[in-house]
Amino acid sequence: MVGGVAVGGGHPVVVQSMTNTDTADVDGTVAQVAELAEAGSEIVRVTVNTREAAHAVPEIDEALRARGTVVPLVGDFHFTGHRLLSEVPDCAKTLAKYRINPGNVGRGARHDDNFATMIEVAASNDRPVRIGVNAGSLDSELLDRLMDENAASDDPVDAALLVRRALVESALDSARAAEELGLPADRIIVSCKVSRLPDMVAVYEELASRSEYPLHLGLTEAGVGAKGIVSSSAALAILLQQGIGDTIRASLTPAPGGDRTLEVRVCRDLLQSLGIRSFRPQVTACPGCGRTTSTVFQDLAVRIEAHLEERMAVWKTERPGAAELNVAVMGCIVNGPGESRAANIGLSLPGTGEEPRAPVYVDGEKVATLEGPALAEDFIDMVERYVVDNYPASGSGR
Repeated sequence: MVGGVAVGGGHPVVVQSMTNTDTADVDGTVAQVAELAEAGSEIVRVTVNTREAAHAVPEIDEALRARGTVVPLVGDFHFTGHRLLSEVPDCAKTLAKYRINPGNVGRGARHDDNFATMIEVAASNDRPVRIGVNAGSLDSELLDRLMDENAASDDPVDAALLVRRALVESALDSARAAEELGLPADRIIVSCKVSRLPDMVAVYEELASRSEYPLHLGLTEAGVGAKGIVSSSAALAILLQQGIGDTIRASLTPAPGGDRTLEVRVCRDLLQSLGIRSFRPQVTACPGCGRTTSTVFQDLAVRIEAHLEERMAVWKTERPGAAELNVAVMGCIVNGPGESRAANIGLSLPGTGEEPRAPVYVDGEKVATLEGPALAEDFIDMVERYVVDNYPASGSGR
């Protein structure tokens, strides 16, 4: 459990994200955490890198609760986590989980002492820990040792494979060390973040085969725009389809002043596309072609999507089953009727150069033909009636 959110053990895959505000800026961080949570992030991580940031954590949590936003906060620690968790106990108690990067806790004896301090604080506060290894900050002593062993081997491997091995060994060695220090195995989550898709897949397949710790998936530094979305989605999908992964994040680089919640929406859409979780009704709409020169179906698809997104804010508590709804908005007679019949409710416009006149199908049966200037409103009304008729109100016992 992470602050009331179940992770691993067959529970649904959890969507998480991270702020990019200065955590010492309480108002700015509260606003962004609330925005991420409203978009659907079930866990939010914040940077805790200074005493000011550590002291701000309880204030942030209190301000979030005052505005009705209850979301687990995870502290992201590098280099100074052992001091901050020890010196600011209110921060340690407030955070729902600690993220520790074993490559950034010191070297030699200091590494072991600093790591032990953080684990002991976690155990005393009954907090889970994510052992979060990154290729960009890999434990240099471990990597040096493996490189020396590899150089002396009769069958040396290439550098990329060696780094993958080092990532896995660092994560599992650190997890075992945490258990030896008194942190129960069910309070440990593991991640190995890399920036190349093939490496990520190989590393997590190895982790999954060698341990039973819950795994947090993410392609780190995925990039900007479409490239970042495609890379993250592809990497996550390959692993999730194998049943690997318990929490996920899409580490997208937003444009300056851009929308931080995009990474949350990408994760939710990915899980829904894979059939792993349902967050909102699914709209099936064709891409258009030479048979659909009219923009009527495009306008209608956009309106329906926006309406369902808005209504799901209410339905998720009043009629949660509506998240399973499938709606089709098709643009011509080639695939339109078939896709509309396959949906819970769908309509099919006729295509090029014709007056909008659309048959509507409900659970495979044609029930009406809509036309005229109120076509969109009429279809939306039919969708609303379908939800009321087919998805019981919470607590109704139907």
